Amino acid sequence: MCIGKLFQACCRHQARRSGILQHACQSLNSAPGRNYTSCPYKAVIFDMGGVLLPSPFRLAAEWEVRNGVSPGTLLQALISGGENRPWTRFLRAELSPEEFLHEFGQQCSEIADSSIPVASFFSALTSKATSKQLPVMTEAIKCIRTEGLKTAVLSNNFYLHSGESFLPLDRKQFDVIIESCREGISKPDPRIYKVCLERLGVQAKECIFLDDVGQNLKTAVQLGIKTVKVDDPDLAVRELEACLGFPLQRFIPYTRPVRPTMEIPKEPLQKYLEGVLGALAEGPLLLRQFSHGQSNPTYYVRFGDHQLVLRKKPPGKLLPSAHAVEREYRVLKALADAGIPVPKVLSLCEDSSILGTPFYLMDYCTGRIFKDPSLPGLEPSQRKEIYAAMSRVLCQIHSVDIKAAGLEDYGRQDNYIQRQVQTWSKQYRATETHAIPAMERLMAWLPTHLPASQQLSVVHGDFRLDNLVFHPDNPEVVSVLDWELSTLGDPLSDVAYSCLAYYLPSHFSILKGLSDCDLSLLGIPTPEEYVRLYCDHVGIPPIENWNFYMAFSFFRVAAILQGVYKRSLTGQASSATAESSGRQAELMAELGWDFATKEGFRVFKGLSVPRPPGTQAGPSPSPRRSYATGPHPRPAPASKSHLVISPEGLPGRVQELHRKLERFMDVHIYPAEQVLRDHQAAQSRWTPHPLTEELKDRAKSEGLWNLFIPAESDPDLKYGAGLTNLEYAHLCELMGTSLYAPEIFNCSAPDTGNMEVLIRYGTEAQKERWLQPLLEGKIRSCFAMTEPQVASSDATNIEASITEGKGIYVLNGRKWWISGSLDPRCQLCIFMGKTDPSAPRHKQQSMLLVPMNTPGITVTRPLTVYGLDDAPAGHGEITFESVCVPQENILLGPGRGFEIAQGRLGPGRIHHCMRLIGHAERALSLMKERVTSRTAFGKPLAEQGTIRAAIAESRVEIEQARLLVLKAAHLMDVVGNKEAAPEIAMIKVVAPNMALRVIDRAVQAFGAAGLSSDYPLAQFFAWARALRLADGPDEVHRAAIAKMELKR
Repeated sequence: MCIGKLFQACCRHQARRSGILQHACQSLNSAPGRNYTSCPYKAVIFDMGGVLLPSPFRLAAEWEVRNGVSPGTLLQALISGGENRPWTRFLRAELSPEEFLHEFGQQCSEIADSSIPVASFFSALTSKATSKQLPVMTEAIKCIRTEGLKTAVLSNNFYLHSGESFLPLDRKQFDVIIESCREGISKPDPRIYKVCLERLGVQAKECIFLDDVGQNLKTAVQLGIKTVKVDDPDLAVRELEACLGFPLQRFIPYTRPVRPTMEIPKEPLQKYLEGVLGALAEGPLLLRQFSHGQSNPTYYVRFGDHQLVLRKKPPGKLLPSAHAVEREYRVLKALADAGIPVPKVLSLCEDSSILGTPFYLMDYCTGRIFKDPSLPGLEPSQRKEIYAAMSRVLCQIHSVDIKAAGLEDYGRQDNYIQRQVQTWSKQYRATETHAIPAMERLMAWLPTHLPASQQLSVVHGDFRLDNLVFHPDNPEVVSVLDWELSTLGDPLSDVAYSCLAYYLPSHFSILKGLSDCDLSLLGIPTPEEYVRLYCDHVGIPPIENWNFYMAFSFFRVAAILQGVYKRSLTGQASSATAESSGRQAELMAELGWDFATKEGFRVFKGLSVPRPPGTQAGPSPSPRRSYATGPHPRPAPASKSHLVISPEGLPGRVQELHRKLERFMDVHIYPAEQVLRDHQAAQSRWTPHPLTEELKDRAKSEGLWNLFIPAESDPDLKYGAGLTNLEYAHLCELMGTSLYAPEIFNCSAPDTGNMEVLIRYGTEAQKERWLQPLLEGKIRSCFAMTEPQVASSDATNIEASITEGKGIYVLNGRKWWISGSLDPRCQLCIFMGKTDPSAPRHKQQSMLLVPMNTPGITVTRPLTVYGLDDAPAGHGEITFESVCVPQENILLGPGRGFEIAQGRLGPGRIHHCMRLIGHAERALSLMKERVTSRTAFGKPLAEQGTIRAAIAESRVEIEQARLLVLKAAHLMDVVGNKEAAPEIAMIKVVAPNMALRVIDRAVQAFGAAGLSSDYPLAQFFAWARALRLADGPDEVHRAAIAKMELKR
């Protein structure tokens, strides 16, 4: 998504995509004019060995020849022996690799009547040389996914010695991966096919399955799945192609079959092409439509040996200045003649009788296009060269002699910025749906801070890294794309626009950013360095009013996004992502205001104002921790660039989450509290109440799920909402107003901490087995560290033992206060014990993933907190007696337990403090309701002086504690958990003690009712008091604070 596309969606003005495509591609062999949109299938399922990878049976035969083994020995061993043969049991993970090789070796030796080195065969089978994905299948998968179908792997697979499954494939190619060793069932068992269909979300008749084993295909047919037998991969792909009805070879990225409403007559086009290309034009005509073109339809054209791009006006009545393909053609031709690397235009046809509307042709550009500004896969030195080339080509564009190029009338030559501000202010007013305070400020500020003077040049209007085509091997721009917003104007607007990515996060939906990336580690120049490069190339002094140009760029994008959003509400937006894109307008406006403001515009709102690029003598300094919230070297997105002290200051997306959460609490949580409190005192309290699961399903459906996972741990948004710690703090406080809310949103301890451990430290196999069901809320978990016989606040005191055995670890020990362990849904325990008591103190401990149904685990009793047993989760005392778990269940490795324990206390370590603010707010709210409705000694309680003093004290203490909690979260975001350690320790002391005092005052105002289960106050009080121990004793935190203070 880029500004050009949004502009078209908003205004239907100009045109989109001048000829973009990534990588060189060849022709597609398909019947001209075929309509592929009638494909009846929704998914294609691939076997691995023999389909995606070379056949293991063929590899076995070749290995036998090389090693002098009787032909057919391995094949006979692989297929004979029924369901209990070693191979089948190995595929179901019933045998470890060592056990399999032992039994399989015996089986092969019996068949061959001689010793067979099966370990050598296993190594050959899993080697890199023999486990490369077949190129014909890789290309087919790209084509299938381009057409919108899902893909899956359904493989009889096994675990390696490392504990990982054997899957030498790029997982990003597939929506679903099903492996027999993880499921415990293998093909041809019908159950594993059904698992695959369920996870794909499709019916059997909507799938095609490719396998090289007849019995596996037979089961699929019986289930109603269309099948393709793979003996020869090339032939199989052709058969699959016939079934799907679209080509699976010679992939053209970013294209799709021509939409029915966008079809163009081929015969007139072919005659026109013959006239333009002359005698060299012969062969079949192939058309594909670029998926990017929304305003001006854009097509890939293959005619003989020629690869072209065709852009045309859309049909129907158009505004006079809209969809000006003639203008695009003109600027491309003029710039090419001036030596600027742009697509070569071949012909402009203004005769509407040929294709219905005017169009032009240009060469199909080949090379590298970088969609991710962090340039993954390149070396740091290569990244630096790419950004230098980007700066150089922008200088080339701005250096074009307008008069010599014949572009003097390409746009007005005066007051470019002023006219742009007026245009986009007017556009914003016309599409305004709700108040965006930052936009109001920008519209007032920009006209009064216009540059005193402006240079004039050709401006691109949408200059970004992903609009450049680079040479396949060299850091050289071979083509600049996307010229529909070009005009004459201030060149610095292009420079600023090209820097937008520096201030956006890497997971931003519209444009991937760099704000959360380590630029020095990547080798990417900072924005200061990048702009200094531009200034040096052009020969101009540093840009003093740089903040203005950045503010203007974000303002412009915000206005466009607002237009897209308004059109999405009326059903007119031309993009499926229009609504989600439009909602980012507030974020863009806030970032613009960050640059426009020299100092904070809100109390305690520390604003990050960067130095004007080009003025800094050296690289940007690394972020350093400061006890005061102040400027940082590089602004980050929205709430990461300043301390947001109220929900109203959050980015638009997070404000919407907060509003949804607040509504959910009011409508669903608070009304359910008494039912759930009563259930906790009932005989059936150790069974979760059905209402809880019902509310969890509802919360998940509304997108209020797994909000706790920080963006830093989940940059690709695979698991959560991608919130910063500061953003989540506001949501977590709201959840804290009810004891039942965190679980309903899958944001409750200890699951949150355990999920963070798995995200940070788990292997892919561990994540698939345990993290996925935890994220889905299908299971719960517990964390076993605290022990009754030692002071467990010091993790090095832990005495439980972990002893290494043959392929296993044996656990022994006694643990208590294991929260969640009595819950019938608790299936996983993360166990901490000592693997090497003789190692250095912080290297003695290890952590293991222990299934709760493992023999030797006994929950001896539930523990109570002030008489409350906290059913159904509970707090168990557990004995571990000779508990055996596989070695692959260890986290990170032996001796890494203390390291994980500290990491586990990352973002999750302040969630309790955030929730305690919510406890206190709810207690004060209930107190105010109580004292305004009760009378004693002749007047309302609210008029009693002691009550008013208590209310005032509570409000003061809540505000103080909240600010400290928010400051800690903010520092965790901008300087890291380690540097934020003092604030984290402070809030551990302040938050529970504050909450105890506030809740105690509320209980006093309620009288005896405050002690009952008719209100949440008693439970609030118990939890607040418990957290002065559970989250680390006050004494430990105070000692840490004093130690750090003395070092200042």
